[in-house]
Amino acid sequence: MTDDDAVETFYTDERWQNWLDRLAEEELDPENEDSARLLLNLQDDAAIAVVKVLAAFDDDRIGEERAVEEVRDIREIVLADVEFDDEDKVMLIDGVQTSLVPVFYAAEEYVVGGVVDGDVSEFVRAAAEAEEGDDLDAALGYVVQAGTRVIDGEALDIELVEDLEYGLVSEWVNGLDSLQSAIEDPEVVEEED
Repeated sequence: MTDDDAVETFYTDERWQNWLDRLAEEELDPENEDSARLLLNLQDDAAIAVVKVLAAFDDDRIGEERAVEEVRDIREIVLADVEFDDEDKVMLIDGVQTSLVPVFYAAEEYVVGGVVDGDVSEFVRAAAEAEEGDDLDAALGYVVQAGTRVIDGEALDIELVEDLEYGLVSEWVNGLDSLQSAIEDPEVVEEED
């Protein structure tokens, strides 16, 4: 087996499109458990792909440059503008995309800079304070730092999420929850029929 045969595929446009096609067919209602699960599965599936890149990096199957490139590829696929006729669906998918933003940046930070010193809950609290002060760049930075800790195995306390005001930080921390789930159980989410 040559190195070329061993090139791992972590995520594809087709995979994302399959999820979007399913969402297009479904009647989406965030209050409905099946709809909520479908959106969460979509989010978790992207987080699992990121975790698989990180695992390949940690196992020395891929180098730093390739790992960053793979994470960026997944980010470009997942964060591309989605066009649906249904504005509500666009908003729901936008929520998923927003939640995943810090997952991608935390993965890149982890690969390039390693794990940031600190405590997940302190970073999340600092992010919430920054958001209150309308400093969204700082807020995202804190959530990304928390993300490197989550990647390293520090637990994200879900009660912390419940205490947050609804806003960008709560969405971003929701993404870190998907990241944590993906690390704990990196099995691919099946696109159920």
